[in-house]
Amino acid sequence: MKKQSYKGLAAIAVVGAMLTGCKLIGDVEYTVQQDPVQMHGDSVKVSVTVKFPEKGLKKKAVAEITPTLGDASFKTISVQGEKATGNGQTIAYKPGGTVNYTDVVPYSPSMENADLMITGTVKKGKKEIALDPEKIADGTIITPYLVQNDDKALIGKDNFVRTTEEVFSGTQFNYLKGKSDVRTTELKDKDIPAFQAWMADAAVNPKKKVKKINFVSYASPEGEVAKNGELANDRAKSGQASVEKILTAAKFTATPEMFSQQPKGEDWEGFKTAVNASTLKDKELIVRVLQMYPDPVKREEEIKNMGKTYQELEKDILPSLRRTQINVVYDKVGWSDEELKQLSVSKPDTLTVEELLFTATLYTDLSEKMRVYQLVVKYYPEDWRGHNNVGYVYYMQNNLGSAKTSWEKANSIKENPVTLNNLGIVARVQEKDRAKATKLYTSAVSAGPEVKYNLGIIDIQNGKYAQAIGNFGSNNTFNKALAQVLNGDYSAALTTIDASPDKDSAMGYYLKAIIGARQNNLDMLTNNLKSAIAKDPSLKAKAAKDREFIKFFENASFKAVVG
Repeated sequence: MKKQSYKGLAAIAVVGAMLTGCKLIGDVEYTVQQDPVQMHGDSVKVSVTVKFPEKGLKKKAVAEITPTLGDASFKTISVQGEKATGNGQTIAYKPGGTVNYTDVVPYSPSMENADLMITGTVKKGKKEIALDPEKIADGTIITPYLVQNDDKALIGKDNFVRTTEEVFSGTQFNYLKGKSDVRTTELKDKDIPAFQAWMADAAVNPKKKVKKINFVSYASPEGEVAKNGELANDRAKSGQASVEKILTAAKFTATPEMFSQQPKGEDWEGFKTAVNASTLKDKELIVRVLQMYPDPVKREEEIKNMGKTYQELEKDILPSLRRTQINVVYDKVGWSDEELKQLSVSKPDTLTVEELLFTATLYTDLSEKMRVYQLVVKYYPEDWRGHNNVGYVYYMQNNLGSAKTSWEKANSIKENPVTLNNLGIVARVQEKDRAKATKLYTSAVSAGPEVKYNLGIIDIQNGKYAQAIGNFGSNNTFNKALAQVLNGDYSAALTTIDASPDKDSAMGYYLKAIIGARQNNLDMLTNNLKSAIAKDPSLKAKAAKDREFIKFFENASFKAVVG
């Protein structure tokens, strides 16, 4: 609050002769709500209470009072005596009165070191006197402009999984009708040597970790159902016995827990699939029979009644259904971190897009990250993540122009919350378009808490400090501490800045000096200001005129720091 009482205001005859012995306005008292005035949301708001004493304004007088700050003029305060005509607020002559006034104007740099002044005129009839310009408050605190451009860009994340569960299949034993023994001829089929070689490799290859060997056995759908069930059981057992011998030859050590016999009985599904894939003349009729008769006995009876067609089934379809399939379930272990790095240099074209994206995260050096992300763009140009992540590295290298180009390319391939967030940074920082940035960020909030952090920066710029604190969440950063200072929560601000990466930075110390000034703590102010200036000597000149410290301008300790 600031109170000013003005006595003996100079009177100049604007119209007519010099006035003498004519006091149109008395000792007016101005009370300013904030002194120094402050900038918030790119604007300066002034709230003034104008108090007229008893007999402070002549009955027919009209006063036009205008606050000014730097190059800016606020709206005029218009007041009039009780017998004057006009649109101003009326002030009674004998008791006096009070006018409450508020106005907002855009901030301009001329306001930073200017004083809030009062100018104006008082009129009575044809007589007009000009009021001498008088200071009623200091201006202007512009601490919100300390906000840092630490907007958080996002990468397109990889879906890399180093270990995946796979199945090695394609090996099987086929049986004669009604038999369950594995014939010697079956052991000579080409799939058996391939199986033995694969298991031999698994015995020594750390990237193959066998978990299960399943023996899935079937009988063809002919004959008694119960007998076929027993036949499938026997075929699973014989299949396992033969595989155990193959594993011995492959020098693969299997535990009993690895083996799983899974007899399935009559294979009607396999029968239907084989018929559909065949060139049988009556295959559509056979399929209809399968659909019409759910009972397997009735199905077989109806199919056998087809005569010649059934003979073709016995020759071409049923033999392949009498089998045991060998399925090896194993964990496929991917490349190690070091192997991925080496391959990204020597054989990058052998890596999948997920492997390349993951490899980039293994580097802290931005040039190496860029190299790998550019490989993604080269080999997988239709994947938006490569372009986006190249833009991310450009942004981290303070090259927002190139980042914008890459982000726009990524967004053209696939618009998504990550690219919208990043384009929001371009809109706020480069284009200075907060409205556009806000719209982009709002569309991107599902991308993560980083987007809300970015909205918090805009909140500071818009003067919404409590909202900014909420959007900053648990992040301990300079900007969050700044929002807390501007919101008047100095204890929380000090805790935040001391937990932030800016704890020992020049601006971190400067903000703590501001906290000291606002709490009237001279030691805190001067000690932190010394540290700030030691790290950034340019802050000495800034502090010397910063209205945050105005009440210390004549203090010897303060002057010793900034002098």
